[in-house]
Amino acid sequence: MSTEDVESDPQPPEALNDSRRTQAHVIPFVVFMVFLLVPDLLAEPEGNDTPWYLAHPTQWIYPLQCVSCLTALIFYRRQYELTMPRGATLAVGAGILGIGFWLLPGLIYQWLDLTPGWWKYLGLDPRAEGFDPTAAATQGSVGWLAAVGFRFLRMVIVVPLIEEIFWRGFLMRLLIDPDGDYWKVPFGTHHVRAMWGVTIVFVLVHSPVDYVGALVYGLLTYVVTIRTKSLSACVLMHAVANLLLGLYVMQTGQWGYW
Repeated sequence: MSTEDVESDPQPPEALNDSRRTQAHVIPFVVFMVFLLVPDLLAEPEGNDTPWYLAHPTQWIYPLQCVSCLTALIFYRRQYELTMPRGATLAVGAGILGIGFWLLPGLIYQWLDLTPGWWKYLGLDPRAEGFDPTAAATQGSVGWLAAVGFRFLRMVIVVPLIEEIFWRGFLMRLLIDPDGDYWKVPFGTHHVRAMWGVTIVFVLVHSPVDYVGALVYGLLTYVVTIRTKSLSACVLMHAVANLLLGLYVMQTGQWGYW
């Protein structure tokens, strides 16, 4: 057999399946992150002549992000290890505990009646500025309901699936066996490099004000991962935490949390 014949041989089915599996775990996350960059590129200062879709681009970009990511997840659905979650009680409890730690610095800020300062890097901040669905009220009640509805769909369904599929389903395995066949690493395998690698990157993709909360939450999710060996349990934990966070934000108006 000539060298040309060897080079033209197609990849074995196993390699093709692994490649598609990697795409399924990475592409939806990349799509999600790209959409996060768009508002800053389009936003214009709010003024009398500024159309709402430029003054508040997140009002339509986030729904578009939500639909795009859901489409990607549905397209790749057969590549995910999503079954009935094992350890559901642990997952729900960890979600409640994790979001409690995430909110605690903001509550301490209020209790101590602090003013903005360097301590915002510890999470001590008023958290007043962020995605405000009341901006969509200029389009009527339907606009407001759509903004809130898509926001919760994004928080409770899309984000938990996108992030846990990437962080725990893909990146943990990659960090454990970067030079080999990482798809042969069983889900939830304990490894110190995976624990700190995923947690640190998870922290860094958030705003500095969220670093403390993200660190605690990331480590709790790692515990759920290795205890339950269930991707669905990680998704459930994330969904519970985000649902509680969304309800808290709607109650308090601290839009900076989401």
